[in-house]
Amino acid sequence: MIRQFQKYLQEKIEITDEQFESISSVLKIKKFEKNEIVQYTGDNFKHGYFVGKGLLRAYSIDAKGKEHILQFAPENWLVSDRNNMNNEPSIFFIDAIEATEAVLMPNNFMEEAARQVPCLQPMQIKLLNNSIRFMQKRINMLLSATAEERYLDFIKLYPNLTLRVPQWMIASYLGITPESLSRVRKELANKHFRP
Repeated sequence: MIRQFQKYLQEKIEITDEQFESISSVLKIKKFEKNEIVQYTGDNFKHGYFVGKGLLRAYSIDAKGKEHILQFAPENWLVSDRNNMNNEPSIFFIDAIEATEAVLMPNNFMEEAARQVPCLQPMQIKLLNNSIRFMQKRINMLLSATAEERYLDFIKLYPNLTLRVPQWMIASYLGITPESLSRVRKELANKHFRP
């Protein structure tokens, strides 16, 4: 699992085995059972997750008990609650949709690693920019895109999740009802669309 994370980093930057070894001692591997809650809202966890195997999701629950999924994290994705990175209680739940193995990274891992291995600094900035860009696009899609456009964007972003994630979760992520998602899928099938 640690080697998988090393490979993930090496695909993004030139980092030697020795450099990785110098920063990896703080990384831990954790297994989560299917449906296990990894993080509760209000927790003060001090780490993020790199998914090596399985599937996590980050979500909130509103006052009426309705879930709002912010992100899915399949293999080779990172997920964390940015509030925890600012020493504030988490605002999201994170749970395992499937049995999952993940690398736990301290919140300051990238920052500390970039001090020891300077080639990590551009990657740290790129990851942050990608996270901001992802959230901006997500907000824009929720505010202005049709249900069909949101679903097509979901398939593009998460091409292998439509068979791994229950339809109600996809609907929650899209900000629509499961019935609306069924209509969208039926309309796309009538257009001979195949994900």
